[in-house]
Amino acid sequence: MAKVQLSNVVVLNNPSPFLNPFQFELTFECIEDLNEDLEWKMIYVGSAESEEHDQILDTIYVGPVPEGRHMFVFEANPPDVSKIPVQDAVGVTVVLLTCCYRNQEFVRVGYFINNEYTDPELQENPPATPQFDKMTRNILGTEPRVTRFKINWDDSEQPTTSNGIQSNYHENEDSNFQEMDDEVSSLLSAHGDNSLSAMEVL
Repeated sequence: MAKVQLSNVVVLNNPSPFLNPFQFELTFECIEDLNEDLEWKMIYVGSAESEEHDQILDTIYVGPVPEGRHMFVFEANPPDVSKIPVQDAVGVTVVLLTCCYRNQEFVRVGYFINNEYTDPELQENPPATPQFDKMTRNILGTEPRVTRFKINWDDSEQPTTSNGIQSNYHENEDSNFQEMDDEVSSLLSAHGDNSLSAMEVL
């Protein structure tokens, strides 16, 4: 049984200028004291074509974690625009929130992002060199995609299977998360060449 349940994520400061920081309010439940840190990461998927353009925007460590409900705001600077392929600067991409315990990822939340120019003229005639200071970032905060993984929370637990994905997850009553089917769950867990195109067809 998972010792930590991510129960809610709220997207803050959204929509926002592209160069503003990302802000997410995360709420999670811990069913017993955890002696080691939880490692949270925020990842910007720079391109649907290759994982090499993924950027870890920030990593924070929370712990030790006592039993009970916890909430914090995870803030990170925007991605390094020099690392975003020109052809992927405008349009739909993904931001991921992940959490690991003892170097084992047990939950991943993915959100669509739509990056676009606010100026109608730039929308009609996008410049050859992206002008990020004139873009707006809109995160589809009501449509998160959640993947949960089985991990070893204690040394005494049996090893999990290689994929470790819990595809039968159903949302808690106080959660705004959607149930995720097997196919999308597997593709999002990879979040490489196929993840963005898979999410777009939903």
